[in-house]
Amino acid sequence: MQYYTDINSYKGLERTAVTLGKFDSLHRGHQKLIQSIQRFAQEEHVKSVVFAFDINKDTLLTNQERRQHLETKVDCMIECPFTKDIREMKAEVFIEKILAEKLHVSYVVVGTDFHFGYKKRGDVKMLAEYAPKYNYQLKVLDKELFQNREISSTYVREALKEGNVELANFLLGYSYHMSGVVEHGKHLGRTLGFPTMNIVPADRKIIPRFGVYACRVWVDGKCFHGIGNVGVKPTVTDEMRPLLEVFAFEYKGNAYGKSITVEFCAFERPEEKFTSVEELKTRVDEDIMFGKEYFQRQN
Repeated sequence: MQYYTDINSYKGLERTAVTLGKFDSLHRGHQKLIQSIQRFAQEEHVKSVVFAFDINKDTLLTNQERRQHLETKVDCMIECPFTKDIREMKAEVFIEKILAEKLHVSYVVVGTDFHFGYKKRGDVKMLAEYAPKYNYQLKVLDKELFQNREISSTYVREALKEGNVELANFLLGYSYHMSGVVEHGKHLGRTLGFPTMNIVPADRKIIPRFGVYACRVWVDGKCFHGIGNVGVKPTVTDEMRPLLEVFAFEYKGNAYGKSITVEFCAFERPEEKFTSVEELKTRVDEDIMFGKEYFQRQN
């Protein structure tokens, strides 16, 4: 996959099938758009392009994660920073300069509520009006629904805020996850018999409800079942720095300095402040039992 962080860097000459949006989570609705340009690429021999407006707000996927998700799915990914020039570009100019002249578009695929251009004056009606002039076909896809509600990044965010990662994972079509390099902590978990791996959530990455979850932990390309606590660890520190701490049941190695990925599978309980380390250990033993029973039920 070709990858660009600036539309001006794109120099492709091929005809394209383009889908546009924020793509800040790649949920099932986003996947529907991407599958459509994949079909055009296969059947019409054009280049599939995902054009993402980078709004620079808290997000469900970091840019790196989004790139990894799309790596084998499309021909090209363009991240377009939401600069003043892009923000104030008239919608008609965007169609002419970006879609027609820059991307040589043959097919435009968007959702029913897609808006673009200065003050969001561009919409699917305008895209349809300009299609004959610039020789492209427009395909507008209906929203994906679940429980009579449109699947959206907002819906996913609400589920994560409640700790309902099972709902979030269904809406996404994949497990919500966090990645990072394992750093040294206080080594308290190792002392208590459950050595943990600590990672700091990436900047702008949305953190689920603070608490304990059944997790899958990926280390060195292998998957381990475990439990994780995301929060500020109020029993053992006053730093108030959000941290994800996981215990992988069968992992025996030294993970310090390694990059790991943690998938959230099921919420158990909110984060708590215990009166003693002994009380904490008793509760963590119960958490471990919850995690093991959860994964036994999945088999």
